[in-house]
Amino acid sequence: MTRKQKRLAVIGGALVFLGAATALTFYALGQKASYFFMPADLQAASLSPGQRIRLGGLVEPGSIRRGQGTQVSFAVTDTDKSVPVTYTGILPDLFREGQGVITEGTLGADGVFEADSVLAKHDETYMPKEVADSLKEKGIWQEETPGSGS
Repeated sequence: MTRKQKRLAVIGGALVFLGAATALTFYALGQKASYFFMPADLQAASLSPGQRIRLGGLVEPGSIRRGQGTQVSFAVTDTDKSVPVTYTGILPDLFREGQGVITEGTLGADGVFEADSVLAKHDETYMPKEVADSLKEKGIWQEETPGSGS
């Protein structure tokens, strides 16, 4: 092999290696992606069984039911539709009715969302961006201006 052929072989090998690394990275990121849905969006969505998604909206008033241990069930609503959610674990301290929430998990065949994590707002002015944007589109949620609160 000449020097030029060796150099081309090394460059070719490096390109193959970088291509394989890039392909594996995109494959891994695709497996980890979870899509965001509001309750009204779930009917139109074609979800495969066991597909991880994020369900966001407001905790429906009067829907929180505590089970044995750390099991809890509640409903997430966007005021159009409501989706029942079951969760086993410790809820965030600020989790309560009427507050913005994002749950991550899978939607069962019976229409019940089985969450494995629950994210709640952390102060009076915070609403998860995806939830706020969807609620603003529907005209349900208005952002407070500083000094307008009581």
